[in-house]
Amino acid sequence: MIYLLNFVSSSNMTKLEKNDFISRGCRCAPRPNTTRQEEVHAHSCTKLNVFNWLDDIKPPKIFPATDIVEVRFKNSRKDFFKVPEELQLEEGDIVAVEASPGHDIGIVTIAGEIVNLQLKKKKVDLRHTEFKKVYRKAKVTDIEKWVAAVNMEEQTMHGSRETASDLKLEMKISDVEYQGDKTKAIFYYTADERVDFRELIKVLAEKFNVRIEMRQIGMRQEASRLGGIGSCGRELCCSTWLTNFRSVSTNAARTQQLSLNPQKLAGQCSKLKCCINYENDCYIDALKDHPDTQILLETKKGKAFHQKTDILRNQMWYSYEENPSSFICITVNRVKEIQELNKKKKYPEELQDEGFQEPDTRPERETAYQEDSLTRFDNPKSSSKKKRKKNKPRRRKQQ
Repeated sequence: MIYLLNFVSSSNMTKLEKNDFISRGCRCAPRPNTTRQEEVHAHSCTKLNVFNWLDDIKPPKIFPATDIVEVRFKNSRKDFFKVPEELQLEEGDIVAVEASPGHDIGIVTIAGEIVNLQLKKKKVDLRHTEFKKVYRKAKVTDIEKWVAAVNMEEQTMHGSRETASDLKLEMKISDVEYQGDKTKAIFYYTADERVDFRELIKVLAEKFNVRIEMRQIGMRQEASRLGGIGSCGRELCCSTWLTNFRSVSTNAARTQQLSLNPQKLAGQCSKLKCCINYENDCYIDALKDHPDTQILLETKKGKAFHQKTDILRNQMWYSYEENPSSFICITVNRVKEIQELNKKKKYPEELQDEGFQEPDTRPERETAYQEDSLTRFDNPKSSSKKKRKKNKPRRRKQQ
């Protein structure tokens, strides 16, 4: 959340209400009565924010000064703009920039020497790229119109969904973004098949009196815009920091010895979770030192085949063909040793060596859970009552 009172002069504060704030991707709201420098650092939690590590390095200048700044709009869109010579901008300034048509309102994310590094990272050619211009710092009237446009986005999204449902279009409108001057609205939608939305554009243009632009996005982009909580208990990576979506295949799940269960591997976008790729390279490097699991291990007790592997602990489980239900844990080095002996027509007595101790598979915090149990001080119920045996005839006293 961005409180707008901190971005306008004190003489114009009376035109804006104290509760005026706008959501453009920020995950936390700055505290009131803070300085401008603290206000800029309060927005460091945004998804597309860049840490300016050259902020304190002023004399001498390492990189040549540039007249380009980076401006952020909604949480998934930002671009570079050219600044006039007479205008000086800092991080956190709200500016009016060139758009097609009209102008848009955005927030400056980085300015100064760090822009050159960002341009190099994005592979933007300064000689052959035409940048749009920054008109001015946003006035109070611009900000008031911007706030009114942003407040209309949710209502417009629900109204457009009803219109699409009335026209029986197989599509889902997930987000709406208004331009800063309220002359254009971008509708983001998802659809499984191609949709003819020409009639929908006519109805929406007459209903909301704005210029309509339709953009189709994927399921992952929809999840990044809507946000949510993942199975790990944290906010979705795509809605907080992840900007590029790499393809995730089932081979990565097989490499990490994960069960191919769609309910566990799929995220809220109904696609494979992006976090499967995070540790995939680590598992691939670890598997380079592991032996081939298709080779049977021959001992004097019989042949043993592979069951499962703990890649990071370098442990492998094998079972004899005669008793496949019992798993025997051995190390990777032991497997290599047996395979080398089998190549020389030598067979060990057992799979495990003499000094091997099988690891404890119980959870590490099992005892801690028992110690912290709420019922550990409760007295167990005594079972002193004897159960009467049913259908047992009673003995009569002899007279």
